[in-house]
Amino acid sequence: MAAKVDLYNTYYDKFAADAQSAVRLETYGEDIGQSSWMTADELRHFIDLLAIDGSTRVLEVGSGSGGPALFVAAETGCRVVGVDVNEFGVRNASELAAARGLAERTKFCLIGANGPLPFDVGTFDVVFSNDVICHIPDRQAAPMEWHRVLKRGGRMLFTDALVITGIISHEEIARRSSIGLYFFVPPGENERMIEAVGFELVDVEDLTPACVAVSKRWHEAREKHREASVGLEGEENFEGLQDFLSGTYGLTTQRRLSRFAYCAKKLI
Repeated sequence: MAAKVDLYNTYYDKFAADAQSAVRLETYGEDIGQSSWMTADELRHFIDLLAIDGSTRVLEVGSGSGGPALFVAAETGCRVVGVDVNEFGVRNASELAAARGLAERTKFCLIGANGPLPFDVGTFDVVFSNDVICHIPDRQAAPMEWHRVLKRGGRMLFTDALVITGIISHEEIARRSSIGLYFFVPPGENERMIEAVGFELVDVEDLTPACVAVSKRWHEAREKHREASVGLEGEENFEGLQDFLSGTYGLTTQRRLSRFAYCAKKLI
């Protein structure tokens, strides 16, 4: 069985390291501080889908290092609140916001995504969550909170990289889950949950081809910067993450595990 390895603590705590920056740039083509399967162009597409502009108030659930939230704020002029359970991520995000002159329009809070959110009803125009829902044990309770804090007519978009679309062994599931707590779902489950919570489903997009490309480039970039990366995270952890990425590439390129984006609207 695959041993547990650390991605997020090391990544967020060593965010500014030269090797980390080089790996991000070579993985995504444009470094916006992401640590997921999302490219900058994909995020720009999400901005368009969600109609984010200078008047929009955005909640990002699972804001990680803060890079994507700051990118959205800088691109659109909107206001963003990011919540994440990782203290290194929240600290890094706050430091980046100050360094980039975006502290007045962005705020990052150490808050988990699985419980009640400390925001009033109808606080936000948009809720965005990238590759985070697969970490949340109660898949329906979290989107119910998103629905509560959204204004009437507000939009929600989340991505899920763990939709099972083929036969997967228990060893492959363990390998894919080696970096954290994960929940896998069958096709149709996210659509059912969205409607049960009270959202109107607007769009579903298959993002698996991008996941294939990113996992391959991420593995190659880390291998290229092996010596520096091992210095940051240790050899055992480095090899574990390489195994995680190669496993993800195999599952997605064979379309046995897929990533989708779900966009929905709050009606009432």
